[in-house]
Amino acid sequence: MIKVFAVTSGKGGVGKSNICANVALSLANLGQKVLLFDADLGLANLDIIYGLKPEATIQDVFNGDATLAEVMVEAPMGVKVIPATSGLNEISDLTVDQKMSILNGFDDLKEDFDFLIVDTGAGISTNVMYFNVASQQIIVVVNKEPTSITDAYALMKVMNERYDVKTFNLLVNESRSSNEALNVYKAISSVANRFLTISINYFGFIPFDPNLQNAVLKRTPLRQLYPTSPGSIAFDDLAKRMLRTDAPQSGSGNIRFFWKRLVELSNQ
Repeated sequence: MIKVFAVTSGKGGVGKSNICANVALSLANLGQKVLLFDADLGLANLDIIYGLKPEATIQDVFNGDATLAEVMVEAPMGVKVIPATSGLNEISDLTVDQKMSILNGFDDLKEDFDFLIVDTGAGISTNVMYFNVASQQIIVVVNKEPTSITDAYALMKVMNERYDVKTFNLLVNESRSSNEALNVYKAISSVANRFLTISINYFGFIPFDPNLQNAVLKRTPLRQLYPTSPGSIAFDDLAKRMLRTDAPQSGSGNIRFFWKRLVELSNQ
């Protein structure tokens, strides 16, 4: 059974894509086959973090100009990436033929993956909602900034009230200490416990790492460039936590069910 994690945030700029790119390498280092889907259809940047130059993107699959297997590119350590580009359509705006082309593309994939990690956009747009709800597990990335905390709560509130999502995993990024991260978690969970019927699991934190900026400038993931730095060690811990998380016993056990769920949501 493949494990499908959506990594999302209420506010942009909290490091969501960097987390996706690095934890994918940590999972690969643990022997897992990982597929990364860049679902930030407005500001795609996984290819930039990895230093990749894809010749085609998911838009070409939508247009019928390429198959899903043809647009997939290989990142370090065998991680596969489905790249996106800026300004793509909302899932609900795709034609029936475009939706079916993606479904068929997932069917035609020859590889079996252990993990599908979906790097969503930030905020509460329709696309962000769809990608989150279609996934088995949702990781909400937040930092200590008040706007990040407020927007993370708003994201979970909308998903709970509109889509009846009841369980979230909260990951605190760029924290200076474990106490600081726990305080962020407590601030969100205390309000959620008062006003929402949801469960928020504390998924740990990624510490502030001065090596990250250099890795970004070199277009190389931190986990690859500085494998023993504090941030890289935290990504390894996060990967082990994801491994221990059970995949719900639903769907067909392959990637196709993920897109099928997206299509069903967009047709409602």
